[in-house]
Amino acid sequence: MAHDPTQTFEPADAPHLTIVEDGRSWRFALAPDGAWTLGRAEGCEVRLDDPAASRRHAELRCARGAATVVDLGSHNGTLVNGERLPAGGARPLAPGDVIGICATTIAYYAAVPRRRGARILDAADLHPTLAAELDRALSRGRRAGLLIAQLDGAGEPEALVRAVAGALRPSDVVAVDGATRVAAVVPEADADELAAVARRIRAAAPGLRLRTGAAVAPDDASDVAVLLAAARDAAATAPAGEHGTPTQAVRRLELGGKRILVAEPAMLRVYMLVERMAPSELPILVLGETGVGKESVVAAVHHLSPRRGGPLVAVNCAALPDTLAESALFGHERGAFSGATAAQPGRFEAADRGTLFLDEIGELSLAIQAKLLRALDDKVITRLGATTERTVDVRVVAATNRDLRAEISAGRFREDLYYRLGGAIVRVPPLRERPREVLVLARELLAQACARLDRPVPSLGVAALDVLARHAWPGNVRELRNAMDFAAAAADCDQLELWHLPAELAPPEPSDPPPSPSSPSPPTATNGPSLPSHFRPIADELRDLERRRMIQALTVAGGVQTRAAELLHMPRRTFVTRMREYDLHALFPRLT
Repeated sequence: MAHDPTQTFEPADAPHLTIVEDGRSWRFALAPDGAWTLGRAEGCEVRLDDPAASRRHAELRCARGAATVVDLGSHNGTLVNGERLPAGGARPLAPGDVIGICATTIAYYAAVPRRRGARILDAADLHPTLAAELDRALSRGRRAGLLIAQLDGAGEPEALVRAVAGALRPSDVVAVDGATRVAAVVPEADADELAAVARRIRAAAPGLRLRTGAAVAPDDASDVAVLLAAARDAAATAPAGEHGTPTQAVRRLELGGKRILVAEPAMLRVYMLVERMAPSELPILVLGETGVGKESVVAAVHHLSPRRGGPLVAVNCAALPDTLAESALFGHERGAFSGATAAQPGRFEAADRGTLFLDEIGELSLAIQAKLLRALDDKVITRLGATTERTVDVRVVAATNRDLRAEISAGRFREDLYYRLGGAIVRVPPLRERPREVLVLARELLAQACARLDRPVPSLGVAALDVLARHAWPGNVRELRNAMDFAAAAADCDQLELWHLPAELAPPEPSDPPPSPSSPSPPTATNGPSLPSHFRPIADELRDLERRRMIQALTVAGGVQTRAAELLHMPRRTFVTRMREYDLHALFPRLT
């Protein structure tokens, strides 16, 4: 039997034999190392009275706690658990095995080896093991930890595996994760517990230069690949010899009073491209879905450029009627059209020596596109109603959620303008492709919403974190911001739970199947739906539901109390009373 150095025996549980023969039983103690002969001869350490036994019938050998029985060529043979050994044959013994020598029964007892440290897996088993643990933990509303230990330079991966395994519990698992990394799955561990594990690993391997990082589900992610990426990044960005977390790995950009958080490698590449392009005078075209954060990219372009001392002027082209677009962009002179009582500069002049941001550029008409192209080429504009040109020093950054190439093919966008605007093209990925940023942005947006309401920031419960991490976010960052604004208004406790989120985020509740005629009994703990391990007071749940529905009704009704009360089929007087109780006037200050 191979010896496992991670196994130890308790001193009080030394191995022994219990021998039963001719109606009596007795015990023979065994040492962890040694050999003892069983038979009828005078010199046998375990002397048997059974006349059918040979004089030297068998031998029991122990080496470092592992036992083996050897038949010594006996006449009547030696049995182990009813199976006969060949003459001169040997067989390892496990605790509880029974040796049969003729009419004598000999039971071998020893302490079951107790494993110290984590179980070591093959590298291929890491992903499925982590996936199974995430499913188990999240289905029970609990956390699961993942720790990465990474060698910093040369070192023995085997030594790192032993150090990590020795610092963990038997319920944890360890696997090699690449040439220089070891991953540990730690059930029901939070960030503080993982940091303590990291300290034990460094103490167990003082000769290894390493850094550690950890991620927790669902606090950092609910997906296997995302959790692994977050923990690896936390380890890679931690200072040498120290421990990192995904929060510490987040990049924070402060641009003109606007804070931008970057946690996803794809977004980091976007801002690295912006950083390279910003110092130039190239026009930049920012592409991405609605609500994806194109405005933040434009702000970065401006504040990282030499023009940061000048104005950043934004124009929503989708909000400009075609009849007013020329005046809004290029300005007008007095009397240029009915109502033009004074000369008015346009957005180009307002952005002189700065940056002009043309949002939703694909919404401009072809006529305005032609005039815009001339302004970009010649850097001159002519006010509506004027005969003289004005020189402008403007860098143009445009953005759109449209497929401009498809618009060109359809004849709705000028190809020459597309190439003029797209000196550099920056594509911003949607939020569903930036899973590591979802929870980072959720916490940031929740904190901002609570600050506006002058409320303390609640923590995020496990169920709420899981739902936020798994949602597809078709509305991107704008949808996430709206959800956090709603949650900040709805939550009136220290922890934000699932019922504080907008209803469209909550997963559908499974409906109970109708009872079959053969089993009409009501659900029980064994045959019915799973039951929660703890309950909130029903009165608190009802108050939360009522407050949430009132906020939804007021939002739909534009803050009009009477209309909101009608939507809920609630008497207006009751509605007004509840508004005072739930302090909703702070959320909807202009109520009628």
